[in-house]
Amino acid sequence: AEQDGLLSQTGYTVLAVIMGVFSMAGILLNVLVIVVTVRHRQLRQPLSYALVNLAICDLGCAVFGGLPTTVTSAMGYFSLGQVGCVLEGFAVSFFGELTYQHSGQRGFQVIYLHAVAGVVLSWVWSFVWNTPPLFGWGSYELEGVKTSCSPNWYSRDTGNMSYIIMYFFLCFALPFSVIIVSYSRLLWTLHQVTKLQVSEGGSTTRVELQVACMIVVMVLAFLVTWLPYAVMALAVILDSSLYIDPLIATIPVYLAKSSTVYNPIIYIFMNRQFRGYAVPTVLCGLNPWASDPQTSEDETTVASITKTQKGSLHE
Repeated sequence: AEQDGLLSQTGYTVLAVIMGVFSMAGILLNVLVIVVTVRHRQLRQPLSYALVNLAICDLGCAVFGGLPTTVTSAMGYFSLGQVGCVLEGFAVSFFGELTYQHSGQRGFQVIYLHAVAGVVLSWVWSFVWNTPPLFGWGSYELEGVKTSCSPNWYSRDTGNMSYIIMYFFLCFALPFSVIIVSYSRLLWTLHQVTKLQVSEGGSTTRVELQVACMIVVMVLAFLVTWLPYAVMALAVILDSSLYIDPLIATIPVYLAKSSTVYNPIIYIFMNRQFRGYAVPTVLCGLNPWASDPQTSEDETTVASITKTQKGSLHE
């Protein structure tokens, strides 16, 4: 039924436009990532497996989460019924959790075994912890301005609370800890590689700064898109009497769903080698960066990092 008193129809329309833009951009960018990687053999490296899997997850979130939310927001109420709410909530949580976990694996997935293991583990983990509400442990309910669904953070039912607490710590807190550890390790490895190359007479100061900058952008984008949602959920879990204005509660939801756009830009288009193939695909063969001499230097650094991490595994 139509929700009265939450937003005016104009307000819902504005939200629909915002989500529609993010959803379509997310779909186009992630399809581009998948198509370009599949078409060019040079891009089929261990790191690319994880990045393509990330693109698939973001695509799923945009298609099964962003588009339905765009439609229901335009209508001013959730028009897909209880079954639609459960399916939409499951899809967004499932693909969103996959994306969240991949943020914590960027520092490790440069070796084939780690790439494959990381992809498989993330899918199994997300499936295991997002299916219980389909069978009665926990539930999916409307959130924010009632145009999208999510795990039910508000119910104080014993079964629902036990699921939510487990879900929060295993699907939010644990991946967040992994993110801190993995990025710290990656920065340390990069620092060691740079010291080695400088001692051998080379200079990678520019590349080190570029990669370090990309890592900082990755972490900041993750924090901006996911942490507000996690904080809101935790606040509701800890204080059942807490009232959050529906419009305010919608902001973290939209931020989280907007990650489908940021991820392919940050993780993929800041990769010079991939950009060398993606830009001509979009511009019908033109590539303004075709003569960029820094590409080979970047690839050398990535190769060095891979070699160093392989060595660390056998220590």
